[in-house]
Amino acid sequence: MAFRADEAARLCYEEAENYLVPRARDADPKVREASKSALRDIVDELGPAIDTYPSWHPLVRNHDSRHPVNTPRAECGYNGLDHTRYFVHGFITCPYGDGEKVLESVEKMTYSHHVARITAERLNVQFYSSEATPILVKCEWRKTMPNDRTIPLNIAMPLLLETELPCWEWSQVAETWESMRSYFLGAPHGSRSSLFVSQETGQAMKKIWEQLIFTGLFGPIKV
Repeated sequence: MAFRADEAARLCYEEAENYLVPRARDADPKVREASKSALRDIVDELGPAIDTYPSWHPLVRNHDSRHPVNTPRAECGYNGLDHTRYFVHGFITCPYGDGEKVLESVEKMTYSHHVARITAERLNVQFYSSEATPILVKCEWRKTMPNDRTIPLNIAMPLLLETELPCWEWSQVAETWESMRSYFLGAPHGSRSSLFVSQETGQAMKKIWEQLIFTGLFGPIKV
């Protein structure tokens, strides 16, 4: 079945809204409307809600693990995350308390890259629970992004290569595009595109990845 980006974005948004916006029985209608409005503004700024990130995305690549990470967690330098929902260029986390652990961990993160920086701020709106403090963590790109909020090839491919090329020192087999596309495209995704990269970008990434593994630098291709 072909990947339908609009439908995938709609379904992910509905899930995020149902999770983050206070239920009618628990909040005043004005509070709910303010939450919905804030969520729409965040999507306008950060792109669609998603399930997981590509392993090369700046929000999840700040770690030394040999195993790909596709959601923000302690391995990436974050502390205090709770009740979290993700978007293409950032995420909302809603820990109970003042959220200071999240803010401090982002401030202390060692991630530094010429193409992006990670920031965090408290939101003056109610998400998830009246007892939680919503924190917005953003990937602030230093280069202009396309209007459709996807990540262009001249950014996505270098980040992928920076993440994967060091593996040649220890890898024993080369993973195919089919086995790695969930890590390279994020979720939801199709065979060559996702809410992070367009069909054209994904096709180019696949072609370059196949050329790499055919050199043998990662070892024989895993069948």
